Amino acid sequence: MKAIKYLFIAALTAGYSANAMAQDGSKADIDAVKKIISNKPADLDKQMKPYYKENKKNAENLVAFGRAFYEAKDTANARVYADYALQASKNKCAPAFILLGDIAAVADDGGGAAAQYEQAIYVDPKNPDAYYKYANVYRKISPNGAVAKLNDLRIQRPDIAVDALAGRIYYMSNEFDKALAAYDKADKNKMEERDLSDYAMSAFFKQKYDKALEVAKFGLSKNPRHAAFNRLAFFNLTELKRYDEALQYADALFHKSDSAKFSYYDYTYYGNAYVGAKNHEKAIEMYELALAQEDMDNKAKRAGVVKQLSDAYKAKEDYPNAIKHYKDYLSNQEKPTAMEMAGLASLHMQHGSSLQDAEAKKAAFIEADAVYADLASKYENAVEYANFMRARVNAQMDPDSKLGLAKPYYEKLIELIEPRAEKDATERARIIESYRYMIAYNFIVKEDKDAAKAFATKLQAIDPDNEVAKQILETK
Repeated sequence: MKAIKYLFIAALTAGYSANAMAQDGSKADIDAVKKIISNKPADLDKQMKPYYKENKKNAENLVAFGRAFYEAKDTANARVYADYALQASKNKCAPAFILLGDIAAVADDGGGAAAQYEQAIYVDPKNPDAYYKYANVYRKISPNGAVAKLNDLRIQRPDIAVDALAGRIYYMSNEFDKALAAYDKADKNKMEERDLSDYAMSAFFKQKYDKALEVAKFGLSKNPRHAAFNRLAFFNLTELKRYDEALQYADALFHKSDSAKFSYYDYTYYGNAYVGAKNHEKAIEMYELALAQEDMDNKAKRAGVVKQLSDAYKAKEDYPNAIKHYKDYLSNQEKPTAMEMAGLASLHMQHGSSLQDAEAKKAAFIEADAVYADLASKYENAVEYANFMRARVNAQMDPDSKLGLAKPYYEKLIELIEPRAEKDATERARIIESYRYMIAYNFIVKEDKDAAKAFATKLQAIDPDNEVAKQILETK
């Protein structure tokens, strides 16, 4: 993995050296050498010999030949021609040292790469390529040290956008606050597209959505078909809850951007924007597409999207599908939290409340009750909440209290809360509800006035102005 990272680093500005050599050296010889290398002949050394002889004193051409080998992933010959270039220049060819640094980077030798780039800086202190590549390697050790090297470049080359390069270093090191600070100092008009993209991403990661949107739109003013800028405008507008605008940029990303590749994240945001715009059918379609993407490769990703899919079905009051996907969501969790389990029970309750058929309604409430029972058995700190909700679910199934279905759960709440000397607002509300139920159950169903009055006395003690308690206590 490190080798891949160094290869990426080395490739970032590889074009600089190659282009410079093409301008200064013999383009015909360079083109001929590139053609030989691309053909991969068995007698490569023999075919290269006349070009070496012709250019053995031309360091620029020799390093260009080496760069051509490097780009063909032949680092052995790339090194040979870099060394030839150093011999021809008496060790004064900065691009040759840069090439040797790139070769070391590909070999996962960060220290060796940094040493070669440092040598290139010594030979040519005004070569920005050497500073940037040194900084890219050194950032793994110290991003601040890497930026300090770029500040040396600022002294040598005031014309170079050093702040943007510093922002790039900090961005690649995941130091987004520092990246933003550096990019803020830079002139956007002089930034490369990748730096504008990293600038906007840094702001997005720090939840500075207005700033990220501003930078993305600036990038789009220069290149309206740029996929990253359309994506960033789309994402940030979604976060800013400007859903109609977000959907316009989503359309630009998916249908009006060059070389756009899509991930589950793009489709998930598309779904989020449609949810915000109250188009739940399209949101469901997008979440389904998100789940079908190749990068949907682990349980955590899947769980997040499935939860959003469940929420979309819930928003359109399609409770059977909302429940189905919520169960899928829970199954993708290592251990669902108490709150997550309660979410499933809540869906069952909402489903039951939405039904007209008495038996179907009861079946939904029974499902909710079972989830709350499971919650109480698995989470000790959720026992009180679970009993409170079971009391309410059973009260829904027994609205006239004739069966006393809610009675055991209200009694359990009284048992749990009553002994507490200090009760918070939630506890007071729950025990008041419990006393009221027990008063009604005993007075109306059991016709036990004494028991009802006993609970009325307790209710009045905690809620002196309660009218139900007063009425029961005044009963003869």
